[in-house]
Amino acid sequence: MLREGLEAALITGIVATYLTQTGRSGWLPAVWVGVFLAVALSLFVGAGLQLASASFPQKFQELFEAIVGGIAVVVLVMMVFWMRKAARSIKAELHEHIDAALSSDHQTWALIGMVFFAVAREGLESIFFLLAIFQQSTGPEVPLAALAGIVVSAGVGYAIYVGGARINLRLFFRWTGIFILVVAAGILAGAIGNLHEAGIWNGLQTIAYDVSAILPESSLIGTILSGFFNYQEAPTVGQVIAWAGFLAVTLYLFLRPMPAPPALAGAKVGGGANVGA
Repeated sequence: MLREGLEAALITGIVATYLTQTGRSGWLPAVWVGVFLAVALSLFVGAGLQLASASFPQKFQELFEAIVGGIAVVVLVMMVFWMRKAARSIKAELHEHIDAALSSDHQTWALIGMVFFAVAREGLESIFFLLAIFQQSTGPEVPLAALAGIVVSAGVGYAIYVGGARINLRLFFRWTGIFILVVAAGILAGAIGNLHEAGIWNGLQTIAYDVSAILPESSLIGTILSGFFNYQEAPTVGQVIAWAGFLAVTLYLFLRPMPAPPALAGAKVGGGANVGA
Protein backbone atom coordinates (compact mmCIF):
# COMPACT_ATOMS: atom_id res chain seq x y z
CA MET A 1 0.00 0.00 0.00
CA LEU A 2 3.00 2.29 0.46
CA ARG A 3 3.89 1.63 -3.15
CA GLU A 4 0.34 2.08 -4.47
CA GLY A 5 -0.27 5.13 -2.30
CA LEU A 6 2.95 6.80 -3.41
CA GLU A 7 2.08 6.23 -7.06
CA ALA A 8 -1.27 7.95 -6.55
CA ALA A 9 0.37 10.73 -4.52
CA LEU A 10 2.99 11.30 -7.22
CA ILE A 11 0.34 11.53 -9.93
CA THR A 12 -1.67 14.01 -7.87
CA GLY A 13 1.47 15.95 -6.94
CA ILE A 14 2.62 16.24 -10.54
CA VAL A 15 -0.79 17.55 -11.58
CA ALA A 16 -1.00 20.04 -8.68
CA THR A 17 2.57 21.27 -9.19
CA TYR A 18 2.08 21.80 -12.92
CA LEU A 19 -1.14 23.75 -12.36
CA THR A 20 0.56 25.92 -9.74
CA GLN A 21 3.68 26.56 -11.83
CA THR A 22 1.62 27.56 -14.87
CA GLY A 23 -0.55 30.01 -12.93
CA ARG A 24 -3.64 27.78 -12.96
CA SER A 25 -3.87 26.98 -9.24
CA GLY A 26 -7.56 27.91 -9.35
CA TRP A 27 -8.17 24.48 -10.88
CA LEU A 28 -6.80 22.62 -7.80
CA PRO A 29 -10.28 22.03 -6.29
CA ALA A 30 -11.18 20.05 -9.42
CA VAL A 31 -8.10 17.88 -8.82
CA TRP A 32 -9.26 17.05 -5.29
CA VAL A 33 -12.77 16.30 -6.52
CA GLY A 34 -11.29 13.76 -8.94
CA VAL A 35 -9.20 12.22 -6.15
CA PHE A 36 -12.14 11.91 -3.73
CA LEU A 37 -14.40 10.41 -6.40
CA ALA A 38 -11.73 7.83 -7.24
CA VAL A 39 -11.29 6.90 -3.57
CA ALA A 40 -15.08 6.62 -3.15
CA LEU A 41 -15.38 4.34 -6.18
CA SER A 42 -12.59 2.08 -4.91
CA LEU A 43 -14.17 1.79 -1.46
CA PHE A 44 -17.59 1.12 -2.99
CA VAL A 45 -16.25 -1.66 -5.23
CA GLY A 46 -14.30 -3.22 -2.37
CA ALA A 47 -17.27 -3.16 0.02
CA GLY A 48 -19.58 -4.56 -2.66
CA LEU A 49 -17.27 -7.47 -3.45
CA GLN A 50 -16.71 -8.21 0.24
CA LEU A 51 -20.44 -8.21 1.02
CA ALA A 52 -21.22 -10.34 -2.02
CA SER A 53 -18.63 -12.97 -1.12
CA ALA A 54 -19.99 -13.28 2.44
CA SER A 55 -23.29 -14.67 1.14
CA PHE A 56 -21.72 -17.34 -1.08
CA PRO A 57 -21.78 -21.06 -0.19
CA GLN A 58 -18.44 -22.38 1.07
CA LYS A 59 -17.21 -23.90 -2.19
CA PHE A 60 -18.33 -20.94 -4.26
CA GLN A 61 -16.64 -18.63 -1.77
CA GLU A 62 -13.39 -20.56 -2.27
CA LEU A 63 -13.82 -20.13 -6.02
CA PHE A 64 -14.49 -16.42 -5.57
CA GLU A 65 -11.34 -16.06 -3.49
CA ALA A 66 -9.36 -17.88 -6.19
CA ILE A 67 -10.75 -15.53 -8.86
CA VAL A 68 -9.97 -12.45 -6.77
CA GLY A 69 -6.48 -13.80 -6.13
CA GLY A 70 -5.94 -14.38 -9.85
CA ILE A 71 -7.13 -10.88 -10.69
CA ALA A 72 -4.87 -9.46 -7.98
CA VAL A 73 -1.85 -11.26 -9.43
CA VAL A 74 -2.57 -9.96 -12.94
CA VAL A 75 -3.18 -6.42 -11.67
CA LEU A 76 0.00 -6.39 -9.56
CA VAL A 77 2.15 -7.65 -12.44
CA MET A 78 0.65 -5.13 -14.86
CA MET A 79 1.19 -2.32 -12.33
CA VAL A 80 4.83 -3.23 -11.72
CA PHE A 81 5.72 -3.48 -15.40
CA TRP A 82 3.67 -0.40 -16.34
CA MET A 83 5.56 1.75 -13.83
CA ARG A 84 8.87 0.25 -15.00
CA LYS A 85 8.08 1.41 -18.54
CA ALA A 86 6.20 4.64 -17.82
CA ALA A 87 8.42 6.10 -15.08
CA ARG A 88 10.58 7.90 -17.65
CA SER A 89 7.73 9.73 -19.35
CA ILE A 90 4.83 9.87 -16.86
CA LYS A 91 5.47 13.52 -15.95
CA ALA A 92 5.47 14.72 -19.55
CA GLU A 93 2.40 12.64 -20.39
CA LEU A 94 0.46 14.06 -17.44
CA HIS A 95 1.39 17.60 -18.49
CA GLU A 96 0.05 16.89 -21.98
CA HIS A 97 -3.20 15.47 -20.56
CA ILE A 98 -3.65 18.53 -18.33
CA ASP A 99 -3.18 20.94 -21.25
CA ALA A 100 -5.62 18.92 -23.34
CA ALA A 101 -8.20 18.87 -20.54
CA LEU A 102 -8.01 22.62 -19.95
CA SER A 103 -8.26 23.40 -23.65
CA SER A 104 -11.47 21.40 -24.05
CA ASP A 105 -15.01 22.80 -24.03
CA HIS A 106 -15.75 21.28 -20.61
CA GLN A 107 -12.57 22.14 -18.73
CA THR A 108 -13.71 21.33 -15.19
CA TRP A 109 -15.16 17.92 -16.01
CA ALA A 110 -12.25 17.07 -18.28
CA LEU A 111 -9.73 17.79 -15.51
CA ILE A 112 -11.82 15.94 -12.90
CA GLY A 113 -12.11 12.96 -15.26
CA MET A 114 -8.37 12.90 -15.99
CA VAL A 115 -7.44 12.86 -12.30
CA PHE A 116 -10.29 10.46 -11.47
CA PHE A 117 -9.19 7.78 -13.96
CA ALA A 118 -5.51 8.15 -13.04
CA VAL A 119 -6.14 7.72 -9.30
CA ALA A 120 -9.00 5.21 -9.68
CA ARG A 121 -6.63 2.84 -11.48
CA GLU A 122 -4.34 2.83 -8.44
CA GLY A 123 -7.33 2.51 -6.10
CA LEU A 124 -8.88 -0.46 -7.89
CA GLU A 125 -5.48 -2.17 -8.07
CA SER A 126 -5.24 -1.71 -4.31
CA ILE A 127 -8.74 -3.07 -3.71
CA PHE A 128 -8.13 -6.38 -5.51
CA PHE A 129 -4.76 -6.73 -3.82
CA LEU A 130 -6.23 -6.07 -0.37
CA LEU A 131 -9.19 -8.41 -0.93
CA ALA A 132 -6.81 -11.21 -1.87
CA ILE A 133 -4.60 -10.53 1.16
CA PHE A 134 -7.51 -10.19 3.59
CA GLN A 135 -9.00 -13.47 2.39
CA GLN A 136 -5.73 -15.31 2.97
CA SER A 137 -4.77 -13.62 6.25
CA THR A 138 -6.71 -13.11 9.46
CA GLY A 139 -6.30 -10.71 12.35
CA PRO A 140 -6.01 -6.92 12.57
CA GLU A 141 -2.34 -6.73 11.61
CA VAL A 142 -2.87 -6.70 7.83
CA PRO A 143 -5.52 -3.92 7.78
CA LEU A 144 -3.40 -1.85 10.17
CA ALA A 145 -0.33 -2.36 7.98
CA ALA A 146 -2.30 -1.32 4.89
CA LEU A 147 -3.55 1.81 6.65
CA ALA A 148 -0.02 2.64 7.81
CA GLY A 149 1.24 2.30 4.24
CA ILE A 150 -1.42 4.72 2.99
CA VAL A 151 -0.67 7.28 5.71
CA VAL A 152 3.09 7.14 5.14
CA SER A 153 2.67 7.40 1.35
CA ALA A 154 0.43 10.46 1.76
CA GLY A 155 3.05 12.09 3.99
CA VAL A 156 5.92 11.29 1.62
CA GLY A 157 3.88 12.45 -1.38
CA TYR A 158 3.12 15.77 0.32
CA ALA A 159 6.78 16.21 1.31
CA ILE A 160 7.82 15.64 -2.29
CA TYR A 161 5.17 18.10 -3.50
CA VAL A 162 6.35 20.92 -1.23
CA GLY A 163 9.99 20.16 -2.01
CA GLY A 164 10.97 18.99 1.43
CA ALA A 165 11.91 15.44 0.47
CA ARG A 166 14.00 13.87 -2.26
CA ILE A 167 13.99 10.14 -2.89
CA ASN A 168 15.45 8.04 -5.66
CA LEU A 169 12.20 6.97 -7.31
CA ARG A 170 13.96 4.67 -9.78
CA LEU A 171 15.47 2.60 -6.96
CA PHE A 172 12.28 2.82 -4.90
CA PHE A 173 10.10 1.42 -7.67
CA ARG A 174 12.71 -1.19 -8.56
CA TRP A 175 12.95 -2.68 -5.06
CA THR A 176 9.25 -2.35 -4.29
CA GLY A 177 8.57 -3.96 -7.67
CA ILE A 178 10.61 -7.00 -6.63
CA PHE A 179 8.78 -7.09 -3.28
CA ILE A 180 5.37 -6.91 -4.97
CA LEU A 181 6.23 -9.74 -7.36
CA VAL A 182 7.13 -11.94 -4.37
CA VAL A 183 3.81 -10.99 -2.75
CA ALA A 184 1.99 -11.80 -6.01
CA ALA A 185 3.67 -15.22 -6.12
CA GLY A 186 2.28 -15.96 -2.65
CA ILE A 187 -1.21 -14.83 -3.70
CA LEU A 188 -0.99 -17.11 -6.74
CA ALA A 189 -0.03 -20.09 -4.58
CA GLY A 190 -2.93 -19.29 -2.26
CA ALA A 191 -5.33 -19.04 -5.19
CA ILE A 192 -4.32 -22.54 -6.29
CA GLY A 193 -5.15 -23.76 -2.80
CA ASN A 194 -8.57 -22.09 -3.07
CA LEU A 195 -9.20 -23.86 -6.39
CA HIS A 196 -8.51 -27.18 -4.68
CA GLU A 197 -10.89 -26.33 -1.82
CA ALA A 198 -13.52 -25.41 -4.42
CA GLY A 199 -13.11 -28.86 -6.01
CA ILE A 200 -11.84 -27.50 -9.34
CA TRP A 201 -8.12 -28.29 -9.16
CA ASN A 202 -7.04 -31.60 -7.65
CA GLY A 203 -3.68 -32.22 -9.30
CA LEU A 204 -0.22 -32.04 -7.70
CA GLN A 205 -1.69 -32.12 -4.18
CA THR A 206 1.19 -34.05 -2.62
CA ILE A 207 2.84 -32.12 0.21
CA ALA A 208 6.15 -30.79 -1.14
CA TYR A 209 7.75 -30.30 2.30
CA ASP A 210 6.72 -29.70 5.89
CA VAL A 211 8.66 -27.21 8.01
CA SER A 212 6.02 -26.84 10.73
CA ALA A 213 8.50 -28.09 13.32
CA ILE A 214 11.02 -25.39 12.34
CA LEU A 215 8.87 -22.41 11.35
CA PRO A 216 5.18 -22.93 12.12
CA GLU A 217 2.64 -20.50 10.72
CA SER A 218 1.42 -19.82 14.25
CA SER A 219 4.79 -18.40 15.33
CA LEU A 220 5.50 -14.65 15.23
CA ILE A 221 7.79 -14.89 12.19
CA GLY A 222 5.47 -17.37 10.51
CA THR A 223 2.50 -15.05 11.03
CA ILE A 224 4.41 -12.10 9.54
CA LEU A 225 5.57 -14.15 6.55
CA SER A 226 2.07 -15.50 6.07
CA GLY A 227 0.57 -12.03 6.11
CA PHE A 228 3.07 -10.56 3.65
CA PHE A 229 3.91 -13.49 1.37
CA ASN A 230 1.21 -16.12 2.09
CA TYR A 231 3.86 -18.34 3.66
CA GLN A 232 2.70 -21.93 4.18
CA GLU A 233 4.44 -24.44 6.40
CA ALA A 234 3.31 -27.41 4.27
CA PRO A 235 2.59 -26.32 0.67
CA THR A 236 1.61 -28.72 -2.07
CA VAL A 237 3.77 -29.56 -5.07
CA GLY A 238 1.46 -27.55 -7.32
CA GLN A 239 1.74 -24.46 -5.14
CA VAL A 240 5.54 -24.66 -5.03
CA ILE A 241 5.77 -25.08 -8.82
CA ALA A 242 3.42 -22.13 -9.38
CA TRP A 243 5.29 -19.93 -6.88
CA ALA A 244 8.76 -20.73 -8.22
CA GLY A 245 7.76 -20.65 -11.91
CA PHE A 246 5.97 -17.32 -11.51
CA LEU A 247 8.96 -15.70 -9.81
CA ALA A 248 11.46 -17.16 -12.27
CA VAL A 249 9.63 -15.63 -15.25
CA THR A 250 8.52 -12.29 -13.77
CA LEU A 251 11.79 -11.47 -11.99
CA TYR A 252 13.78 -12.24 -15.14
CA LEU A 253 11.58 -9.96 -17.24
CA PHE A 254 11.53 -7.24 -14.57
CA LEU A 255 15.27 -7.18 -13.85
CA ARG A 256 16.57 -7.41 -17.40
CA PRO A 257 17.85 -4.11 -18.85
CA MET A 258 15.23 -2.02 -20.61
CA PRO A 259 15.81 -1.31 -24.33
CA ALA A 260 16.79 2.26 -25.20
CA PRO A 261 13.94 4.55 -26.35
CA PRO A 262 13.56 4.61 -30.17
CA ALA A 263 14.70 8.22 -30.43
CA LEU A 264 17.84 7.54 -28.41
CA ALA A 265 18.59 4.35 -30.29
CA GLY A 266 18.19 6.18 -33.61
CA ALA A 267 20.49 8.95 -32.47
CA LYS A 268 23.20 6.43 -31.57
CA VAL A 269 22.88 4.72 -34.92
CA GLY A 270 23.02 8.02 -36.74
CA GLY A 271 26.01 9.19 -34.72
CA GLY A 272 27.91 6.01 -35.54
CA ALA A 273 27.26 6.48 -39.25
CA ASN A 274 28.58 10.01 -39.16
CA VAL A 275 31.78 8.94 -37.42
CA GLY A 276 32.31 6.20 -39.94
CA ALA A 277 31.89 8.65 -42.81
